[in-house]
Formats: sequence, C-alpha cells, structure tokens
Amino acid sequence: MFLREALRSALMVNDVPGLRLLQVGVGWDLVRTPADIGLLALAHLRATGAMIGPVLYDKPNERLYYAIRTGTLGSWDDLPVRHLSSNSWLVAPGLELMDDWFGGWCELPDDNTLTDVDTLRAALSHPYVLAGQEEPSGACRRQTEFEEAGR
Repeated sequence: MFLREALRSALMVNDVPGLRLLQVGVGWDLVRTPADIGLLALAHLRATGAMIGPVLYDKPNERLYYAIRTGTLGSWDDLPVRHLSSNSWLVAPGLELMDDWFGGWCELPDDNTLTDVDTLRAALSHPYVLAGQEEPSGACRRQTEFEEAGR
C-alpha cells in the first residue's frame, strides 16, 4: 500500500487532530535518523537527482523518517540510524495542513516510490553528512507547497 493511501485510511490520534497512526512493516519500512544527519542526506539525495520516497520531519524529537522497502534490517548497523519494521508504529501528520510545531512531510510522492536503500546508505555515509554541517535551509517544504504542486 502506498504511504499516501495508508495516511488516508489510518486511524486518527485522538488527542491531536490531523495526526494519524501508521503501522510500519506492511509495504514499507522506515529508517529513523537524527535530523541534522537526515536533512543533510536529504539535501544530498536531491542534489544527485535520486528518487526519494516519503520523508517525515519530526521537529519536536529532531528526527527524520525515510520510507524504504521492507527486508533491509542488517544493512544499518554502522550508521547512527534505527531501522523500524514489523511491530512498529508511526504517528504522522495526515494529508491535511499541519502547523510548524510538528514538522511535516519533506517528501510525499503520489506513487509507491520508496527511497532506495543503497542510495540512502551512500547519502548517510557521505563525508559532508557525517561531518555534521549545519542544517541546509529549506530542506523540508511546507505542506502547502505539496498541495499547490498538486501532490
């Protein structure tokens, strides 16, 4: 199931309107990164023209979540990331507008595009990413930009 479809059908989180509860490991897994490294990797992926699947910025916890194909558990051991799969859940904003406090979707394609595992690994291992440079400005687009672009 496409992540966008999963958002439409996911249960809402009762206490916070607009937030959805997604089951991970069915159709896609997640790689959770610290925001500083994840945003630099995202800038690298964009600069190289890589296909990028859904990427969620969790601003309060300073994390990024990349949607990847399932079954890649062993390939992340040497990086400061966590692989999330079966028996994991993600609280994420729905397709409706969210405020700046939460963060939001940096990427949310209309199709079943997922970030390639090897490409993501290479971006996370890139020397300028590991050096921990400052967060690139404009790394995440606001939700309204997705709506204006017709995504």
